[in-house]
Amino acid sequence: MSAAADSNALPEAVRALAEANFGTVAQRFEEAGFAVALPAPGILTVKAPGRDAIRDAARPSVLVSVGVHGDETGPIEVTAYVVEALSRSPRALAVDLMLCVGNIDAIAAGKRFIDADLNRMFRAERGALAGTAEAARADAIVAATTAFFEGAGPERWHLDLHTAIRPSHYPMFAIVPELIEDRARGALVGWLGQAGIGAIIMNPKSAGTYSYYTSEHHGAAGSTVELGQVGTLGQNDLSQFADMSAALGRLLRGEPDVPAKAEPHVFATAQSIMKLSDAFSMNVGRETWNFTPLKKGEVIASDGDTVYTVQHDEELVVFPNPDVRVGLRAGIMVVRTA
Repeated sequence: MSAAADSNALPEAVRALAEANFGTVAQRFEEAGFAVALPAPGILTVKAPGRDAIRDAARPSVLVSVGVHGDETGPIEVTAYVVEALSRSPRALAVDLMLCVGNIDAIAAGKRFIDADLNRMFRAERGALAGTAEAARADAIVAATTAFFEGAGPERWHLDLHTAIRPSHYPMFAIVPELIEDRARGALVGWLGQAGIGAIIMNPKSAGTYSYYTSEHHGAAGSTVELGQVGTLGQNDLSQFADMSAALGRLLRGEPDVPAKAEPHVFATAQSIMKLSDAFSMNVGRETWNFTPLKKGEVIASDGDTVYTVQHDEELVVFPNPDVRVGLRAGIMVVRTA
């Protein structure tokens, strides 16, 4: 596992999750009387059996995914410690839980992906990417996700935990689909504030991401959550994720919310920068931080006859990446709304 200097030196909980090995954790929940299943490699579901219909409807369903990009290691460590602690007092689990380790092969290789970006595969049309390793993995994840949410009550969550490639003026931020029902979206935004998220981008359109898929097709309050930057497994500074760890633990235990230390700033998507051809070029440098402001009229990118310019007095650039495949999103421009 090249994502870590020495996988044998990793704490056991971190090593096990990075290798998609749920053996010990699954056994603890099973011995505590839960219905435990491993529907696909890297996927664990834990549900309380024998509940009546009223309790079924009241019990939240929570999906936590990590490693959708194989080089994003911080969320693996955070989740590993939260789940390890919970498994030692398994009866404290107050939700039906699904854990998904996304791109297992890429994690093992210490790479972002094997053939293509897994977090663009949660869509019906994949074009030339249909035969990739990530397309097959997405199919397995979708099948398990559908089974998990089938018959679930109305409270459904999906936290897809990532890290950003580049630095950010908001070190921790989240992407939230606009189509989430108002009450559920409000609860999600409130929880993200408690988890230390500094900025939230409201997303009006799918880019094929896992969290948008669960929101659109399963009614989940889904979010892509960016936690700091890409780092080496076992060497992340977990102190920066303390609020996230605490909030995730409370959610899984059904514990009361706590006041957010600060309300996250909210942004609307002003425009998506699409790479239409190999002629695409960005005026935004590779060293540009996420949430860097650009002024009205500035050229963001060009692609043949198509020129992307800033339309508002100020727009902030997020995820600028000219190296994506043709047909994919090469960046988002956002404007602050709250």
